[in-house]
Formats: sequence, C-alpha cells, structure tokens
Amino acid sequence: MLVDIQSWGETLRLLVELAGTAAFAVSGLLEGARKKLDAVGVCVVAFLTAFGGGTLRDLLLDRRPFFWVEHVELLWGVMALCVLAMLFLRQHHFEVTEKAIQWPDALGLGLFTATGVHLALDAQMPMLVAVLMGLTTGVFGGVLRDMVCNEVPTAFRDHRPYAVCAFAGGWVYVGLGLLDTPGWLALVACVTVTAGLRLMALWRNWALPAWRV
Repeated sequence: MLVDIQSWGETLRLLVELAGTAAFAVSGLLEGARKKLDAVGVCVVAFLTAFGGGTLRDLLLDRRPFFWVEHVELLWGVMALCVLAMLFLRQHHFEVTEKAIQWPDALGLGLFTATGVHLALDAQMPMLVAVLMGLTTGVFGGVLRDMVCNEVPTAFRDHRPYAVCAFAGGWVYVGLGLLDTPGWLALVACVTVTAGLRLMALWRNWALPAWRV
C-alpha cells in the first residue's frame, strides 16, 4: 500500500468526501435550475451528481456499505443544500449560467479524484487501476448529471481538458506516495493539480484536438 490510511486519518478522509459531495451537489442543482426543472428534478440531478461517482467507485472496489449509506448525514446535507439553494435562487432571481456550474464542478472533480485514488491504493490496487479509479470517481457524477439533463456529457463534448486533468492529478497522488510523502500533502497536491488544471483550461481556453475522420 503506497499511502497508509493513518496518514490521512478517517476524519480528514470523511471531510474530503463531504466537500466533494457538496461541490458536485451544487453543480448538479445549478444545472437542474438552468434547465428549469421542477423541485423534484433539481434534487434528483443534485443527488445523482453528488453520489454517482462515489457509488460506482464503491461498486468497483466492492466496498460495503456504500459511502452514503455508511454516512447517512451526507444524504441529509445534500437534501438541506438543495432546499436552501432553491429558496436562495428564487428569492434573489439568480441567473444560472454554464460558467457558474464550472467552478464547483472543477472542485468536486479534484476532491473526488483524490478520494478515489486513495481508497483504491488502500485496497491494494495497482497504481494504474488506482489512477483510473480516481478518474472514474471524479468524472462519473458529472456524466450522470449531463445525461439526465439531456446533454452530451461535458467530459466527452468539451474539448477543454476534463478527464485528462483527473488522470494527471491521480498520478501526482501516486507519485508522491512512492516518495513517502505525507498523505495529507499527496491529497492537497492531487486536488490542487486536478482542479487547478481544469480551471486553467477553462480560463485559458485550452482545447484538445477534435477527432477527425
């Protein structure tokens, strides 16, 4: 195992999971509001975005119970967040744009990538599998969000790097683990690199080449 779970501590890992869940929940409810869904639709999109990636991760790693079953407070938190956010948006007539969704989405991508890599390493998975598990955890919630909202997923249609950022951040985590770097530092570096690369790609409008036949 490259990174001992004790180097994080269970509390810190849960805080990272909580922050990632909240960030993706916000991106999901903003997308639902932008699509002018009703209250139920907004909540469904928020829940799918917040819990989709972590649930797939737990399935692939055969972790039971799922993280949102083990920590049911996450469900209550997302539910409360949805209610408060919808009241705020209605009261202040806040116009939701695609740009507003990109900030919490980038943060959630970084946080969930880090947790995915960490849990895969803790389960004794090979390095490449751990990186791909982090990528899957970070990307899948957004894919579900876009599919439910009848959009081609951002991870596939947006030529600005998305999954590539998670892939790079995952290798940063693994590389620092090989150097016996403290777990908290590997976590911060993974989140910073993943979210930072995504935000830089949005700011500088970096683009991957389109597929040409």
